[in-house]
Amino acid sequence: MTTAHLPTYTLYGQADARPATDWLHCESIAERSSRHGWEIKAHRHATLFQILYIRSGRGQATIDGAVVPLRAPCVLTLPALVPHGFRFQPGIDGSVFTVLQAHIEQLLAAAPALPSRLLQPRVLPLRGDATTAIGRAAAQLRAEFLGTQAWRALAIDAALCALLVALERAAPRSEPQTTARGSRAAMHLARYRALVDASFRTQPTLASLAQQLGITPTQLNRVCRQLTGRSALALLHARVLLEAQRDLAYTTLSIKQIALGLGFGDAGYFTRFFQRLSGRTPTQWRGEASQRANYAARA
Repeated sequence: MTTAHLPTYTLYGQADARPATDWLHCESIAERSSRHGWEIKAHRHATLFQILYIRSGRGQATIDGAVVPLRAPCVLTLPALVPHGFRFQPGIDGSVFTVLQAHIEQLLAAAPALPSRLLQPRVLPLRGDATTAIGRAAAQLRAEFLGTQAWRALAIDAALCALLVALERAAPRSEPQTTARGSRAAMHLARYRALVDASFRTQPTLASLAQQLGITPTQLNRVCRQLTGRSALALLHARVLLEAQRDLAYTTLSIKQIALGLGFGDAGYFTRFFQRLSGRTPTQWRGEASQRANYAARA
């Protein structure tokens, strides 16, 4: 890229900062990608969550610099702000559902453990009953979106919920499941992650984050370890590292500019932090990311 920042779109190719007039958009994969030579270049969405359901055909996704093959039938989920791009084979058959992420969080407010699992980048190969369930739910959501019957918004919400539940049921069970659905701990973790996403560039203290949650730093650490196996500080540092990796891979910002943008006092401290967590210097990581991108472009 020659621009200083990764493009942030509402829908790909539409750099419109105005609020969406509707919280859901649905279209076929071919509808937009065919107009761009079946390639969607790296970009991200500020407030949108996307679900790509591929019924037949193949493609390739690049998610945060990692190249992931897409083979039907499968589903790909992409939360807001996650950099991504695609290359599709002509004739691919599938749908793209783009939803305001805040609407999903509101829709699932009664089950706070569910958004924390769903709102993450993930490719789900579909097998057996999951293929049928997700295919049926996706078809129903598309039909309600395109329809004009009474109570359309309510019907869309119901169809969207059915699709989200089908996605959760199809997901692997490797994540820790140590608390009951809707538990207070899960709510604390979801709110903590939201606070981290909103303020990680200012290098907030754990004490200030815990205070905003109405709990102590010790309680915050206990919740994070219980549900993720990692400390609260490790989750905060992981978010800072992720954004640093994105800036290195997708922008031409200097190491010093990236360091200052992430709240570090100097580039040396940032370099030591990055190397400790990733095992590479920022320069080394940027070079490897460039090589991966070049390889993906030739594939």
